[in-house]
Amino acid sequence: MTPKTVKSQAGRASKAQLLVSLILSALVVVGPSFGQDPPAAVAPATTPGTAVIKPAESKVTNDYVIGPGDTVQVFVWRNPELTATVPVRPDGKISTPLVEDLVAVGKNPSSLARDIEKVLGEYVRSPQVNVIVTQPASVFSQVKVIGQVRTPQSIAYRDGLTVLDAVLAVGGLGPYAAGNRAKVVRTENGKTKEIPIKVAALINNGDMRHNIALKPGDVLVIPESRF
Repeated sequence: MTPKTVKSQAGRASKAQLLVSLILSALVVVGPSFGQDPPAAVAPATTPGTAVIKPAESKVTNDYVIGPGDTVQVFVWRNPELTATVPVRPDGKISTPLVEDLVAVGKNPSSLARDIEKVLGEYVRSPQVNVIVTQPASVFSQVKVIGQVRTPQSIAYRDGLTVLDAVLAVGGLGPYAAGNRAKVVRTENGKTKEIPIKVAALINNGDMRHNIALKPGDVLVIPESRF
């Protein structure tokens, strides 16, 4: 028997055990045995010492594009045994209980949640799934600042990040920067556009009109001055 065959059999066994657990949970929820009077109220079954799983706090906006290296929580309402926090693998896929090798890269959290619901619908009645990005780490979650700045680098995107935040994060403008000829290069829906930004006016004169909000994947370019 090859290692691949053993791994496949182990995966099927694990899935079978999980399905049995779901069936037993459903039988508990159905109610008392035949012939017995139902109680006035049935409290949710809990296992002593088991913490209640709650949705994690999202670190990104709803339009965030998931990429390799991100960590996501797949939260399945009323089914804690199907809830899991997993990394997006280099091949762009994730695996959670009953959902194997599902493509996550290039999707926003809501889109991925709907895809997971379709798969779980084969095993669970009307599943409700939330996908929360708990640790954005892919290139899609970074903003690059290049050109005439003190320390050109990629910085982690966070909700509300602005041009001023990015410039301060890289140490400010370099001595030969043409700050008023800066631009933000942004790709949306497969199309690239350039947004002119007067960074020198923002930094030196406090002109907040140029302190625009940045988006994941933006590139802030500070050119060199012309002599």
